[in-house]
Amino acid sequence: MSTKDKATVGEDQHGIESEDTETVGKPLLAAEKSRMTCRNVFVYYGEKMAIDNISLDIGKNEVLSMIGPSGCGKSTFLRCLNRMNDTIDICRVDGDIKLDNQDIYDQKLDVVPLRARVGMVFQKPNPFPKSIYDNIAYGPRIHGMVDSKTDTDEVVETSLKRAGLWEEVKDRLDAPGTGLSGGQQQRLCIARAIAVNPEVILMDEPCSALDPIATAKIEELIDELREEFTIAIVTHSMQQAARVSQRTAYFHMGKLIEVGKTNKIFTMPSHQLTEDYITGRFG
Repeated sequence: MSTKDKATVGEDQHGIESEDTETVGKPLLAAEKSRMTCRNVFVYYGEKMAIDNISLDIGKNEVLSMIGPSGCGKSTFLRCLNRMNDTIDICRVDGDIKLDNQDIYDQKLDVVPLRARVGMVFQKPNPFPKSIYDNIAYGPRIHGMVDSKTDTDEVVETSLKRAGLWEEVKDRLDAPGTGLSGGQQQRLCIARAIAVNPEVILMDEPCSALDPIATAKIEELIDELREEFTIAIVTHSMQQAARVSQRTAYFHMGKLIEVGKTNKIFTMPSHQLTEDYITGRFG
């Protein structure tokens, strides 16, 4: 963070403790020990603005939830964090997004290793049409992280254990990943993401297609993974945000209205729009 930004946090926003975010579109953010920093981010689809001047930090070893009505820009913003929007021809991203102080939109930056460092888990489980073993081994192989079958075996086992899936699949690693249940497939996708040792994991409504039991397992897993990774999750479930995150950001019509500690956002929001959404007056 620049000296100017530090001054803004200290003087205008009174630092992390108060997290005063009453000015629409200018909530300041600061996460202690920030892993990713975003400043003045705009996203356009052709001439249409989808994200309007968002500044936000994502802290090391925290879960940040992004909530808001459908179409408010939270998934679009999430996709900026590992340049997934690059795949959309008419999409343009302006502003400053850094991972460990490195500009991820630097033209010289290779997006392939970036997406290993910032992994993504999508709304619907999307295992490769390969075996459970090869789903996990694929990333480490293409990134040159394993030199032998022994190395690969170790990565596969470790990743599946971290994702809480090893005991359920250890005797059928050659079976297709697509043959698992929905909840197991989503945990397989999480295991695939963490197999390449990312720094950040992005989750775009990872439980929306799952039943309550599978959702509970994913939420438990998110809490465990926070010890090793930084996690940003988009969710339509305010209950889920309250359960899994340390900080919550509320989006509305492409703007970041408010961000703060989760318990404060849900009990004493600073902005009327946030309160209206949380209390069900709209959304």
